Amino acid sequence: MPEIWELGLSAISRLIGQRKLSPVDVLDHYLDRACRLNPTLHCFNTIDAERARIDARSSEAEMSRGLYKGRMHGIPFAVKDIIDVEGVATTNGSRLTINEVAKTDSAVVQRLRAAGGIYMGKNETQEFAMGGPDFSLPFGPARNPWDIERFTGGSSSGSASAVSAGAVPLAIGTDTGGSIRTPSAYCGIAGMKPTYGRLSRRGITPQAFSLDTVGPMTWTVEDNAIALEALAGFDPEDPSSVEIAPQPWSQAPALGLQGMKIGLVRHFHEEERDRFSNECISAFETAALLMKDAGAETVEVRLSPLRHYFAAQRIIMYGEAAAIHEYDLRHNIEQYGPFSVERFLPGYLLTAVDYVQACRRRGELVHELAEVFRFVDLLLVVGALSVAPRMKDVARNSLVNGTPSANAPFNLTGSPAMSVSAGLNADGFPLSVQIVGRNFDEFSIYRAAHVVEAGMGCRNIRPHAAR
Repeated sequence: MPEIWELGLSAISRLIGQRKLSPVDVLDHYLDRACRLNPTLHCFNTIDAERARIDARSSEAEMSRGLYKGRMHGIPFAVKDIIDVEGVATTNGSRLTINEVAKTDSAVVQRLRAAGGIYMGKNETQEFAMGGPDFSLPFGPARNPWDIERFTGGSSSGSASAVSAGAVPLAIGTDTGGSIRTPSAYCGIAGMKPTYGRLSRRGITPQAFSLDTVGPMTWTVEDNAIALEALAGFDPEDPSSVEIAPQPWSQAPALGLQGMKIGLVRHFHEEERDRFSNECISAFETAALLMKDAGAETVEVRLSPLRHYFAAQRIIMYGEAAAIHEYDLRHNIEQYGPFSVERFLPGYLLTAVDYVQACRRRGELVHELAEVFRFVDLLLVVGALSVAPRMKDVARNSLVNGTPSANAPFNLTGSPAMSVSAGLNADGFPLSVQIVGRNFDEFSIYRAAHVVEAGMGCRNIRPHAAR
């Protein structure tokens, strides 16, 4: 029989709903794993065992009275350490804010608690969601459970590591230029960046106001869809929140792809052929065939060059991040880690003209993508550049995020995009692809992602550090 952590969110939820598993037993199992794995993986900054046990006992009592809140009831979750939890420090992985205790829960934590979820702890993050794997900082860096000498990706690094290792069934990350999707790709999990405005960002430390998103990270696509149902909803206290009805996303994986039209964006990796590994390109082609075999029509799609999207996204991100951190970078720069300093400072080399031109180009690219979505339902795009690189190679190049990323375009456009497992390479490291949808059509993404995952995802194989 599989252990609880091997079941994943959806199976655990069904067993809790059938009263075959207790929320207390589920939590204790995950707390034991998290405490045992964390000294090696550094995926948690905080494990809040006492509070979590109180909440688990409360969930148990509610269910005994016949009060069942739905599929998140009794499910442990963790959040990236830029997300506020009442009474817990939001450290942002930084010396600057290591003792800044949140007065209230963030909107996403409020929604998960209301759905019966049990907060378990804070996941390691790269500093202010901007820095790299910096050993000079108070926490982390998180380690990749497939090989602890390899990078997790950033900046939702601890979140991806914890889910992949089975230390928690759900983690909440943020994504400004790929920070959910890259760690999900490197750690072999399902990571959704919803449409900009779909989930509230209230109570989350900003990195770049017009690009930031928040979303779920899970072992499977089905798990991810269940989590998004609990997270989504309009928040009048968040100016970026859009009032649009959630969808029954958990029903999407069962529907297949019959009648759908999927655009294949090959030119992104063809233009940067020396940047993308052959095995990642091969995963893209296999996923395209799987989608076609599942009943979808696939067509070649061409957008503007990847570097156009990437340059506009980076200029906007650097400019907005520099504005957010202006005071501390002027007065407390010595408290930042070196990765963060190198990534914030380009924002001060940009001019107002640079920012305005990037915003103008952004409008053109948003229109371009909307025109493409008049003729296709989804886009298939290559995921990460390669499998997870060695930590020492990333550490030697703290400006690695200057390499064009196929994730960044969809922060620029605000489009929903998901990293989904596309199996393992010959050395046993995760591969991925990226699926992109029309604004507010996460439903179609889940349909396609499940087809890829079922055909390629190897969901019965867990990483070395989890065994």
